[in-house]
Amino acid sequence: MSDTSWTDRIVGERMTVDQEFSARVQDSRFSSQQWSLIMTATEFEIEDADDPERARIVANTEKVDQIIPELENVERQMGAMGGQGGGGGGASNSSGGVVDSILGALGLGGDGGDKEEEQLRAAEQLTQEYAEQLQSQLESKGRWESVRQAAADD
Repeated sequence: MSDTSWTDRIVGERMTVDQEFSARVQDSRFSSQQWSLIMTATEFEIEDADDPERARIVANTEKVDQIIPELENVERQMGAMGGQGGGGGGASNSSGGVVDSILGALGLGGDGGDKEEEQLRAAEQLTQEYAEQLQSQLESKGRWESVRQAAADD
């Protein structure tokens, strides 16, 4: 067993994927600030690390639901500053801003829980896309097998 975890071994590839993936984030419902929060709450794992044929990087998003309310706060702050919540239209996805806030406070908005669930599903999908791109990056650089083996040894 090595002193360095498999995640520590891929810092350079993560930085490359972060740069390449920024366009995908911009086209998503999330702003770059929201994406940073999502990534902070996401852990990457190598599923089936002992099996070279089935091993793959997956996004563990168990903690993302804890930051979903904060995503809404970031969106509101961006809207208050005149920016859009997400590159693909995060703030523009809400129809009324102040009206929605008032209706939500009165319990008449009807989409609070649905919106959070929708954000969670979107975050899970986007983080898994990121995981797949990260694995592809490792494979293209000839590093996947050593990283997979390090994860199996952990």
